[in-house]
Amino acid sequence: MTAPLPLTIEDAAGALRSGAVTSQDLTRTVLDRIARLDGALGAYVAVTADGALAAAAAADADFARGIDRSPLQGVPLVVKDLIATRDAPTRANSEVLAPGWGGGADAPAVARLRAAGSVLLGKSTTNEFACGLPEPPSRFPFPRNPWNPEHTAMGSSSGTAIAVSAGLALGGLGTDTGGSVRGPSGANGCTGLKVTFGRVPKNGVVPCAFTLDTVGPMARGAYDCALILDAVAGHDPGDPHSSPLPADRYAAGTRGDGGVEGLRIGVPTRYFLDSPLLDGEVRGGVLRAADELARAGATLTDVAVPYAQEANDANNVTFLCECFAYHRGDLVRRWDDYGRTTRELLARAAFFTGADYVQAQRVRALFRRALADVFAKVDVLLTPVTLTPPAPVATADFAAALLRPGFQALWNAAGLPAAAMPCGYAASGLPLSVQVVGRPFGESTVLRVADTYQRHTDFHLRVPPAARDGVAHPGGERSTHTAREGAG
Repeated sequence: MTAPLPLTIEDAAGALRSGAVTSQDLTRTVLDRIARLDGALGAYVAVTADGALAAAAAADADFARGIDRSPLQGVPLVVKDLIATRDAPTRANSEVLAPGWGGGADAPAVARLRAAGSVLLGKSTTNEFACGLPEPPSRFPFPRNPWNPEHTAMGSSSGTAIAVSAGLALGGLGTDTGGSVRGPSGANGCTGLKVTFGRVPKNGVVPCAFTLDTVGPMARGAYDCALILDAVAGHDPGDPHSSPLPADRYAAGTRGDGGVEGLRIGVPTRYFLDSPLLDGEVRGGVLRAADELARAGATLTDVAVPYAQEANDANNVTFLCECFAYHRGDLVRRWDDYGRTTRELLARAAFFTGADYVQAQRVRALFRRALADVFAKVDVLLTPVTLTPPAPVATADFAAALLRPGFQALWNAAGLPAAAMPCGYAASGLPLSVQVVGRPFGESTVLRVADTYQRHTDFHLRVPPAARDGVAHPGGERSTHTAREGAG
């Protein structure tokens, strides 16, 4: 391929349809980047090159026959290694998961990506069972933040986020139980959407917490996430939590209705922006994003979100109890086969009682009722994603993080959609991120707010310096939109 790698799914879809590039050339380019760059990044646990090239050839043949399955046709994507695929084992970054888990079949979300004509490159690195921390030495890759490999990639969907940020895929799927789509998206400088609970089927996905788990899109920008969500959203009878409500047309909704003109955006100060633990650069990034959206026509208002800390705690109790329930037998039989941080975290849940779990569900219900009053006043909320920019790997402590104020897990407790998107860069060069939270099944509005912001800024289009070679417009230029350079 002589043309540079497109940054976005949107750009790649246009290039494929104009004949500027073929899916086979695009796929070979990405596979070459994986071969050159991923040894230092650890984004992939398995690369299915032969299957990817076969899918690319099929996409090119469809284009030649005038068959256009979706905007994802011919586009290289990656799937988190908690999600079953027919052409690669599902390991969940663990020696414990039974070989052959998933039965050699695609999870419904993966089958829908294939039906849309996408090219699946392989499986991306995760933390063990989405609850431990990466621990070298291990037979599994150690995920590294492409902006600074000494800093954490932050969360169990880190492999997909690294791949998108470094141009090792144009998008993909992650899972989010307490922030694992949004945290890595924020840490690695891309965009990720935690969907409403039940919006995307989660059968064929290794469970973490049964009443919290979601499968969501990750890509460079919000519009790309909408294109992926269009393919994977909708009911599946194999998932008892799958919503029967019809899915929206997310890409159309993301670019429709005049951007954010007239939208009411709540910017809660209490708990979210007044915490003494909140880094000043993070706070500044959120406030600048709010100002940018106000210039685009939104109305900003300070709102209170009741029971925020209580909801965060309820999510953590629910997560630990439900995850422990899934692993209890294996923890007894195979304690030493689990990673240290995974087994120690799960073992904490043994100290919770049934009463603790029930009380957490009561808090979740209370929080959902309180949020109904909040969303009667605003259309979305704007909050930080994390307290600080990505921390050094040497100081990462998941258990300690559960005790600090958190801005992600409470939305899992309520089952709401929430997107993380880049909003600048710290003085250290590490990404800053802001979160947009919406009403139940309000993904289109959440994505519309994020996309409007991204049509006025270019943070989501920036590529880590070590990965810029061979990428179109890697550092602030825009290929499909015009943008005012933002601060940060």
